[in-house]
Amino acid sequence: MVRQASGLTTLGEYLERHSESGPLGCSVATAVDAIATACIEISRLARGGVSPADIILGTNTDGDAQKDLDVCADWLIRRALASASIAAFASEEMAKPEFYDPASRLGVAVDPLDGSSNLDLNMSVGTIFSITPAPREMSQAFRRRGSEQIAAGFAVYGPQTSLVLTLGDGVDIFALDPADATFKLSRERVQIPADANEFAINASNRRHWDPPVRAFIDECLAGREGPAEQDFNMRWIASLVAEVYRILNRGGVFLYPADNRAGYGNGRLRLVYEAHPMAFIVEQAGGVASTGRARILDLVPDTLHQRVPLILGSSEQVRRIEQLHAGPELDACSSAPLFAHRGFFRV
Repeated sequence: MVRQASGLTTLGEYLERHSESGPLGCSVATAVDAIATACIEISRLARGGVSPADIILGTNTDGDAQKDLDVCADWLIRRALASASIAAFASEEMAKPEFYDPASRLGVAVDPLDGSSNLDLNMSVGTIFSITPAPREMSQAFRRRGSEQIAAGFAVYGPQTSLVLTLGDGVDIFALDPADATFKLSRERVQIPADANEFAINASNRRHWDPPVRAFIDECLAGREGPAEQDFNMRWIASLVAEVYRILNRGGVFLYPADNRAGYGNGRLRLVYEAHPMAFIVEQAGGVASTGRARILDLVPDTLHQRVPLILGSSEQVRRIEQLHAGPELDACSSAPLFAHRGFFRV
């Protein structure tokens, strides 16, 4: 559920008020403003028509295909943040964090272009960012619980460019006004409905899922005649920013679980700059974010590019998935080798 903003407050005005909110207020406002400036430039490139943004240049340090716009987006964010005072910076496109101003008190982690595999399909992509207080020991800058974030957000480059933002006190959405290239508050105090009838998952991987995930989706597919007692619609965009934006607007649940394929045993999304910021945003909007067994914001990453299962959205649906994971019968099935390659009820 969203509430339309009563006025056309600009992002600059919004951040100016926040800059007076506390000792880190000014630094956070400056960093968010810099990232938003970069997002405006990325939006122009992503919507540039004949731009060669979908050309594959190679792979990044984590093994994913790296496109021209991935590199451009990373560079634009770095350039914009040069005007802000930050102690540490991490990006999906980097092997390791970089350290800048030791006197600064902020760490910034970004996914410069989430969903870039969708570029050649003309589908929504976006930018995700997370801001944390910088620790005294810089080597630990991005080894922190997600609950320690002080700001997070993401931009969606779709028919409209939107910026979703939390500064730790609710979630607001800004729309880019192309007339003056300014983000303006369009929806405020967004709340995710506790119950909704949409789920998003790549159903083609069903045979690889653990039994609790399969059981939940089977309940959804059973509709009114099943234990959920309501009919569900399925959505799957394969773009995290687009999936979460939809959930913020009308509820539902998104699942990118771990499964038994090679390389997917620990999930696929990155904890530091994908799962943590999205979980922070979703919780600030009244939703829940989980691995199925643990709260995402309680997790401390061991490495910068650590992967994790991610299930988030309306609280009733996510809690049901957690309940299925906690069930002793399903839990036993999940850990038994027999069920790695067979259906839940097959013997």
